[in-house]
Amino acid sequence: MTQLHSGSHDVARILSSLTDAQAEREFLAGAELHLPRLHELFVRLYGDRPDGLERLASIVDLARRSWVSRPRALKALDRERASDPDWFESERMLGGVCYVDRYAGGLSGIRDSIPYFRELGLTYLHLMPLFDSPEGNSDGGYAVSSYRRVNPKLGTMEELAELAADLRRAGISLVVDFIFNHTSNEHEWAQKAIAGEAGYEDFYLIFPDREMPDAYERTTREIFPDDHPGSFVQLDDGRWIWATFYHFQWDLNYANPAVFEAMAGEMLFLANQGVEILRMDAVAFIWKQLGTPCESLPEAHLLLQAFNAVLRMAAPGMLFKSEAIVHPDEVVSYISPDECQISYNPLQMALTWEALATRDGRLLQQGLERRHALPAGTAWVNYVRSHDDIGWTFADEDAAELGIDGYPHRRFLNDFYVGRAEGSFARGVPFQENPRTGDARVTGTTASLAGIEAGDAGGEDRVILAHALALSTGGIPLLYLGDEVAQLNDYSYAERAEEAGDSRWVHRPHRPAERYAERTDADTVAGRVYARLTRLTEVRRSTPEFAGNELVAFDTHVASVVAFLRPGDVGFAVLVLANVADSPAEIDAVTLSGLAPEALDLVAVHPVWLGAGLTLAPHGVRWLRVRLR
Repeated sequence: MTQLHSGSHDVARILSSLTDAQAEREFLAGAELHLPRLHELFVRLYGDRPDGLERLASIVDLARRSWVSRPRALKALDRERASDPDWFESERMLGGVCYVDRYAGGLSGIRDSIPYFRELGLTYLHLMPLFDSPEGNSDGGYAVSSYRRVNPKLGTMEELAELAADLRRAGISLVVDFIFNHTSNEHEWAQKAIAGEAGYEDFYLIFPDREMPDAYERTTREIFPDDHPGSFVQLDDGRWIWATFYHFQWDLNYANPAVFEAMAGEMLFLANQGVEILRMDAVAFIWKQLGTPCESLPEAHLLLQAFNAVLRMAAPGMLFKSEAIVHPDEVVSYISPDECQISYNPLQMALTWEALATRDGRLLQQGLERRHALPAGTAWVNYVRSHDDIGWTFADEDAAELGIDGYPHRRFLNDFYVGRAEGSFARGVPFQENPRTGDARVTGTTASLAGIEAGDAGGEDRVILAHALALSTGGIPLLYLGDEVAQLNDYSYAERAEEAGDSRWVHRPHRPAERYAERTDADTVAGRVYARLTRLTEVRRSTPEFAGNELVAFDTHVASVVAFLRPGDVGFAVLVLANVADSPAEIDAVTLSGLAPEALDLVAVHPVWLGAGLTLAPHGVRWLRVRLR
């Protein structure tokens, strides 16, 4: 065995083993470009391992073999992406997300839905976890028993590859979850690890007694206290294994490079099935170090960068999407062309709901002004809600500048969205509520949280306002499919044993067929929401200013109004205005005097005169093309 060393000797040795007989010139070019970076990362991660160099060489050979077997159509897509590296920043991007079984029954049903996806204008489809997983509670599929088998209730891996090809021909990129912090306790690796099988005993973090678990838990936090205390669960034989989330989800040990190689193999397998974007689940938790919170450690970033370098050699057209629901400073730290090119924007999501509850847009305005910018070659994924709960992830120091005390404000927001606060229009359900600490998060569909379920007069407008912000701030807007027809909470989850303990199932209803049938009927809630929302997506597709991330805050001097400019051609921009209040908002002429008085309302397609000021309706949104003076 040979340790890794700094410098180019190791790289040259590995490259010299790759001959034209083994790999196409195109792969060799990619290896020459990206192997030095991968080597550097491995030195930092595994430089003290005696098997470091052999493991790195094995990973490069894995990438080579994956490239050789990569379908010709996907290699063509790689070249297309290389010639247009900013493709995902286009104004034409629109994402959709759904559970395969709940939306369409199975993969064949998703395939049958492609005409509707094209009607909606989707260019990105995220299918929630669809891999083989334990029966009963599997955390919604996030406990993976095999990354190479589709849950047989949904279909087969062959069907997934065929679906990916069909979607690609329709101009839609397939997105799936890569749950790489943990596997299910039924995974083959997990079973071999607890049996002590050679080569697998170090795949997970297993300890004979409580000495090390107690030491780690002095600085880690409980994620799902309703399921188990601390970060460890006890095995049947008395040993303890790391389980950050549910007791049946066992954390992988990335301090072992064999785990990195194994997961790189699973990642490349999925890439060759036609998956174009991997949602990297729970990125903050993937590295453990005694005496730390074991969240967002430097090595977590190095691991993501190393996986990225492997992809650049074997499947260069694929992207990573970061899922990190942590402090805003930590969220942005995962986003770069060399790490995760796109990322959920949990701050904008949470602050949109905060603004609607308080009827005050200042915290959201501050977030857009201060925390929206991203490195070149990256983009936000902006969403109104997801399959998960809403946590109030704003920075306390930001809130304090506006006179807001973070802890009681979170308590208020939780109470508001579950209908316990005066003036609430919401019908949410608490998730993981801790009576001792008051901590909780909120679940609910967009329509139920926004007031439609309660029959509030502003409900439909709030749904449109929230989506209008996600569509216009820059990046990839993401729709939870069904929200475009105002689907409501499904309280029947409480009657199903495998779901009753997890209130997030309230906002994961089956496809609301009756609502979809009403989407062309303007006399229904579904019809009105669908028409207004699809009008916004249509306008977005034809508005080049909405491409990319550049956003310039615009101060209207009205607390309830969120406003910003999306620059376009020299001297022009789109001014976005959103009034989160229940009453009209007046923006005076002086505030607008830096703009030419003639503007165009892009949604209504009619001229607007700004010279006398502007009135925004309650929960009103305007997209105005303006000329800067």
